[in-house]
Amino acid sequence: MTSRGAAAASPAPRELRAALWIVAAVLVVSIIGGGLWAMLAPTEKVFVVEPGSGMALTGESAHRFDAVAIFACVGLVTGLLSAAAVWRRRVMRGPIMLVSLLIGSLAGAWVMSWFGEQVARWIHPRSHNPPVHTVVELAPTVEGWTALLLQPLVAGLVVLLLSALSTSEDLGSGRGETAEPAPRTPLSEVTYGPYHRPGSYQNADSQR
Repeated sequence: MTSRGAAAASPAPRELRAALWIVAAVLVVSIIGGGLWAMLAPTEKVFVVEPGSGMALTGESAHRFDAVAIFACVGLVTGLLSAAAVWRRRVMRGPIMLVSLLIGSLAGAWVMSWFGEQVARWIHPRSHNPPVHTVVELAPTVEGWTALLLQPLVAGLVVLLLSALSTSEDLGSGRGETAEPAPRTPLSEVTYGPYHRPGSYQNADSQR
């Protein structure tokens, strides 16, 4: 096997670097989204009835759903923007781009929830042992793992939709143009049954 064939059989270092770049970029955007969620998500006010125990005020328990809904919206926008940004890099289009985008989006959703909760606790601090008959604010949290699936789901759907709308076989990446054409057989080497040598037609006429 030639060196060119070995290079084609193994993934190009450029594609691997591009995949790592995609994952890192999605993680950075997800961290920013986590901080934005921490500032937008509402807190839950609880009335302390006894040490270590509290009761949610009227209507405050609904803020748990509000926090998850806001997180889902931030994840949706993050998945949409990250997929659109990666698709604009034509040289990255392909299966490696899709897999790295899905991995980065799934990991980014978890990082967004973890970082967002940390920032929310920093923005809304509370004492560990609040006095009885006082109202405290609980920092928002992301309850449930299903909210983490929205960001990679949206990113994957956007890439699949853009791939379906593409009219180019290589998705416009330009890799198909670099492929070497198949070697052509010279006309002098083409055989047609018994008439495979130059002058065979003349020999056949002379024998009749």
